[in-house]
Amino acid sequence: MRFLIFGFALLLTGMVQPVVAQEELTQEEQKYLNWAKQLWESLDRQQGEIKLPNGVATLNVPEQFYYLNPDDAQKVLVEVWNNPPGIKKLGMLFPAHATPFDADVWGVEIDYEQDGYVSDENADTINYDDLLVEMQQTVNDANAERVEAGYDRIQLLGWAAKPYYDRTAHKLHWAKELRFGDQQESTLNYNIRILGRKGVLLLNFIANMDQKTNVETNLDTVLRMAEFDEGSRYEDFDPDMDQVAAYGIGALVAGKVLAKTGLIAVLLVFLKKFGVVIIIGIGALLSKLFKRKPKASQI
Repeated sequence: MRFLIFGFALLLTGMVQPVVAQEELTQEEQKYLNWAKQLWESLDRQQGEIKLPNGVATLNVPEQFYYLNPDDAQKVLVEVWNNPPGIKKLGMLFPAHATPFDADVWGVEIDYEQDGYVSDENADTINYDDLLVEMQQTVNDANAERVEAGYDRIQLLGWAAKPYYDRTAHKLHWAKELRFGDQQESTLNYNIRILGRKGVLLLNFIANMDQKTNVETNLDTVLRMAEFDEGSRYEDFDPDMDQVAAYGIGALVAGKVLAKTGLIAVLLVFLKKFGVVIIIGIGALLSKLFKRKPKASQI
């Protein structure tokens, strides 16, 4: 389809009609623009102190980011990025200057797994090169099941960033380079795990490999945002009354935390697969719309 060039800020605020290169918008293109504007305006972008729906953790979102609640995050993942429905998260984080429609946008999906206290006793003894080989074999073994279920095959190409565990903060992060189906470009799967008293907070970057530098530039900021509340922190663990998880740090990296739901679930990775590719630079144009600032939390 043809490309569109116009002053979208004025278009979406209704001040002028679109200025289009060579020809007017088609009915399909205008429908897409109307839909994108309506969806964008429906998103409740928040900053400041935000109590996550899991009831045990809090985000402190600085002005260079905004948070979307679970319902709005689902809109982005399913309606904008064309991921399968039904897997609702605790929310998402986005850079404040970006919209979900940007071709170069990246986001962070947030989740929580309450499987018990994860011991970090053996964190320093894990051989991550050996673990990578095991993970690659697991991915290959699951591909037949993935294809039968209607998903693309996955190649785990290697570490994009080797796992690192901060014993003081009880925060773990690493990145994998993945390739889906026949795609030529690989996908960056950057993961953060924050250990708590009864479970693990999961923060996963959804980005492309060419965004790795940008993601790593913002990694420390994202790491500082999320903390367990008092009583739910790692240090609050009581061995006399709290459950201990059946896995450790290595299994967190390998993804076996989700093994109870099957290999398909283990290997599901959210992607930016825009359902309608009719406009180049749609995100840049939409981004001019958001003069409305994210809402500061009153908590």
